[in-house]
Amino acid sequence: ILRTEERQRLARERREEREKQHAAKETQILEKERKAKLQYEKQLEERQRKLKEQKQKEEQRRAAVEEKRKQKIEEEKERYEAAMNRTLERNQRLETRQKRWSWGGSVTPDSENKTASKRSTSTANLKPTEAGMNKRLSSSAALLNASDRTRRSQLSPLDSSVISRLLAPTQASLARSKSAATLSAD
Repeated sequence: ILRTEERQRLARERREEREKQHAAKETQILEKERKAKLQYEKQLEERQRKLKEQKQKEEQRRAAVEEKRKQKIEEEKERYEAAMNRTLERNQRLETRQKRWSWGGSVTPDSENKTASKRSTSTANLKPTEAGMNKRLSSSAALLNASDRTRRSQLSPLDSSVISRLLAPTQASLARSKSAATLSAD
């Protein structure tokens, strides 16, 4: 009976030892699985975080590029508008001058030569009674020419031709002066 009890006890101890080992193995396996799961989740979170950061950087870069493009378009628009305004102002000044003095003829680059010939014929056609008036007109024109000569050297060729045309006496201006002198003499 002693031997039987001894065998049963030894068998029970071996069984318990096997169960302990089996339980320890189960615990190790579960721990490994838990660690692997945690590692996988951590890697997944890291990957998602990196993707999110990359997406944010890409959006910021895209927004910066878009802002720069808008700013460039705005600057080009402002430059274009400024150039258009300068052109419009210049054209309006020229039109105003031409309308104001349209009785003198059209403004062309070679109008200065025509003006000189008009001037010589208009003064040559004067009668002796108009000589005094002619003298006054030519002296005032000479004063204007002398004072404006320095300013005119800084002007563009078109502006200087317009100014010289405006300063030259024409047949119409001389006729008006003659009629004014005749009226004042009466």
